[in-house]
Amino acid sequence: MVLRKHITLPEIPENIINDLKLLKWLQSFLTENKKGLFEKVLLTRTRHIVCVMENVIDEHNTNAVIRSCECSGLQDVYIISGGKGFKPAKGILRGSGKWSTILRYHQASGKSAVQCMEDLKSKGYRIVVTSPHGNATPLHELDISQPLAVCFGHEQTGISDMLEQSAGEKLKIPMFGFTESFNVSVAAGIILYHLTSRLHSAPVNWQLSEKEKNNLRFEWTWKCLNRPELLVEEYYNRSDT
Repeated sequence: MVLRKHITLPEIPENIINDLKLLKWLQSFLTENKKGLFEKVLLTRTRHIVCVMENVIDEHNTNAVIRSCECSGLQDVYIISGGKGFKPAKGILRGSGKWSTILRYHQASGKSAVQCMEDLKSKGYRIVVTSPHGNATPLHELDISQPLAVCFGHEQTGISDMLEQSAGEKLKIPMFGFTESFNVSVAAGIILYHLTSRLHSAPVNWQLSEKEKNNLRFEWTWKCLNRPELLVEEYYNRSDT
């Protein structure tokens, strides 16, 4: 089997990703410390809660939220934006984007905010939008028994009407000062860390399946190797002899 040079993860055939013997071969080129860190992180990784950012205009905020998601153990981040979409900033991400699964919905990709909401609902997520206004549920009272998609909006105008109509509930952080809300990246950090901390002691099945863990093992291993496609080619050439 020959893979194209510099093939990217989304282009890898599923039969290769699911080849556990290949995964073991690729991981033989990693340090024991790195493999051990993978296993430690996978124990607390979750897709029970996902983060959605809609038209967050400051890339520093978007990158900071991704970093908060990764630090809190959330694997998936959905980004809704216009134009060509979001571009990661390495200085703020500090490597967190390397370990996160970022799903983009923007004009250039032909994917809309409506499709994002439909995709999330088809996966069984309850849509929750963050808002300091109206009849919003305080953070500590939010039900986390069902899978949650927590949505954050534009820094000035907040969540769009479409997302608000798609949501089953509004969420707020109780405030104790004159200012009505936190910066979006600060709010995301507080909310996501609080929810995942509660999740770890909740009687719900929030952990990844073994298949999801294996897929992430492959993805993270691939990202840590130099020219992994050559190692894959070598592996299959050996298997054929």
